[in-house]
Amino acid sequence: MTEWPRKGQIEISNAGIQIDAAIIADAFALDPAAVQSLMRDRKITSKYERGQDEDAGRFRVTFSYEDRALRLTFDEAGTVLSRSRFPLQRKPVPQSE
Repeated sequence: MTEWPRKGQIEISNAGIQIDAAIIADAFALDPAAVQSLMRDRKITSKYERGQDEDAGRFRVTFSYEDRALRLTFDEAGTVLSRSRFPLQRKPVPQSE
């Protein structure tokens, strides 16, 4: 398990946000070298949110892989404020008649 927080794992710039693959790999018990390929193949997906009002200056990214998720909340300096892992609740697909 990765020690938290580790400096330099999240970088924010005008070009976007970069998150070290080791963070994602650690959460899903993957090899860090496999993360980029899994993201490119859309097996790992992500959702990015930017804080507003009282949450201004904070960011949240949620990664999903198979039946699990990783949610990171961090500030403008890239400091991880919270990290959570949880199972995904998948809704059953309705069967057509």
